[in-house]
Amino acid sequence: MSGKTDFYMQWLGIPEGDRPPDHYQLLRLVRFEDDLDRIRAHYRKLNTHVRKYATGPYSVQSQDILNELARAMLLLTDPVRKREYDQSLGRDFDNATGGERSSVTEYMVEHAVISREQAGEIEDFAQARGLTTRDAVVQMKLAEPDVATRAFAHELGLPYVDVEDMLPDDDVLDQFPRNVVRRHSILPLFVDDGFVLVACADEPTQELEDDVRLRIGIPMRGAMAVPRSVKQGIAKYYAPGVREESTARSDSTAKSSGKGKQTVKKATGGRRKTMGELSSGEQKQRQQIGTIVLLWSLIVSLLLFWYALLPYVGVAAAVLISVAMFGSGVYYVTKVYWK
Repeated sequence: MSGKTDFYMQWLGIPEGDRPPDHYQLLRLVRFEDDLDRIRAHYRKLNTHVRKYATGPYSVQSQDILNELARAMLLLTDPVRKREYDQSLGRDFDNATGGERSSVTEYMVEHAVISREQAGEIEDFAQARGLTTRDAVVQMKLAEPDVATRAFAHELGLPYVDVEDMLPDDDVLDQFPRNVVRRHSILPLFVDDGFVLVACADEPTQELEDDVRLRIGIPMRGAMAVPRSVKQGIAKYYAPGVREESTARSDSTAKSSGKGKQTVKKATGGRRKTMGELSSGEQKQRQQIGTIVLLWSLIVSLLLFWYALLPYVGVAAAVLISVAMFGSGVYYVTKVYWK
């Protein structure tokens, strides 16, 4: 039994059987579950549980499982991809296409979020102010942003993602400089089945899709997200000075291997990474090395003070020189190495 099989059992309660489990087993759903709310609810519950192990000794395994959960949820909440997946598992469909798109207001009326009368008011409000229907609903305080964005995603035929539940891949983030994600209001997430998944605050444009393909070498799959969450994600992963245009490479490509699993090349332009770009383990290692350097700087400064400086120059001069040497070490570690 492999380590990952143990994690499927220990963390998700999946009995022994096919490995990896299918998407329904992974999310602890009955096969061919069609209730999107139930799919997302199971995903959130399992995501919260597995995240408990993200900073411990099983952080790598936790990241792998979290990515699998996210990919399964995204596929099962995408009507077109879910239909294809269900057919591959032997599900029979009648001739009706099903999964027909409806507008934001129609979707919200169907789900009893707004009334039929309010739908007309929303359309008028949006048209008068040049807003999308999603934004009009939020401004009129008729629905929470996540509910309105789910309706918007349904209208566009795109999946919906909660950015706060996602852990973006550093390799993917490195391909997109800060000014690009801010201009398009996007947050790149990870590679999924030959596509790079991108959380979008607004409807993806052809310009965005072309930009993504040129930068990373593979097509994108857009997913709608609450605009505020996208902005918060950009602030978290793209702090000022991190992943700027000058340090991002646009000529990286993705290579496929095995069962189509995609790997994105790391791009740092030969520079040393900042603390904000490191994983928690790498940050801890750099902090430990910096602490050792500080201790040795102190020891060397004291040795020089007692044995190389004090016998030959005055006490004041010896102190001044020693403090200056130790201060240089402190400056380098705290202002450069730990930046």
